[in-house]
Amino acid sequence: MPYKTILNVLGEDRADEDLQVATKLAGEVGAHLSTLFVTMAPVPTGRYQTLSPSWLEVRERNLEKLSERVTKFRERLATTELSFDVDSVYAEVAGPAYDIGERAIYADLVVAGPGVFANDDLKSQVVSGGLFQAGRPVLFVPRDANATLRPMTILLAWDSRPSAAHAAREALEMMKMAQSVHVTMVDPVAASRVSGDEPGADIATYLARHGVNISVETLPSSGRFVTETLLRHAVDINAELIVMGAYGHSKLLELILGGVTKSMLKEANLPILMAH
Repeated sequence: MPYKTILNVLGEDRADEDLQVATKLAGEVGAHLSTLFVTMAPVPTGRYQTLSPSWLEVRERNLEKLSERVTKFRERLATTELSFDVDSVYAEVAGPAYDIGERAIYADLVVAGPGVFANDDLKSQVVSGGLFQAGRPVLFVPRDANATLRPMTILLAWDSRPSAAHAAREALEMMKMAQSVHVTMVDPVAASRVSGDEPGADIATYLARHGVNISVETLPSSGRFVTETLLRHAVDINAELIVMGAYGHSKLLELILGGVTKSMLKEANLPILMAH
């Protein structure tokens, strides 16, 4: 689907860089940019017990700083030609996942830039709010990655799961405009209830009907982790974007045992569009 509203989540770290990334992306597609600046309140421990004078003083300083940054970002966006709004949340009792999810419901895409990508706590809140609560696709942009919503080469990580199919649908407009889309599978199982007798054939047919220029590629892991295999292949084909389903297994199982989603969110060096 076309991206008409982009929600950009900003944290304390490298917020300027994250805003610059989101501004570029919104400008590429003429989208409204909705910016949410998130500050995580310190956990009240020791002398900073809740409602103590020290805790209240810290809270007041944080709120003042948050207000100043919101004003700064509004002034910066006002110099662009973008349609925009800027809001903030000061997460005290619980994390900001609910606030992120509440706003993501009214967005077509959530963008988490380099600062958020490097912040494990805030990144997990974006996953919970954007992917799970709102069911929206999230574009994660690692540091030094060249993010674009008009990529020429896309790697679609395919495993025949509903989350991968959802990601493919969310990225359909980008894939239609791309020069090449590589449907990439690692050690696929040829079975009627898994990948079909010819793994990748069904999704290739589906995308081809939409005019997507498809190639189907099956990769052996050769003892490497799936994440490493995908990232190496992305470099080999000069991919500008990886599209993949997030948490094909339960989120709890992946958090405990690890999984491709968890590894990608730590190791990726190019933009990843995830959907659940």
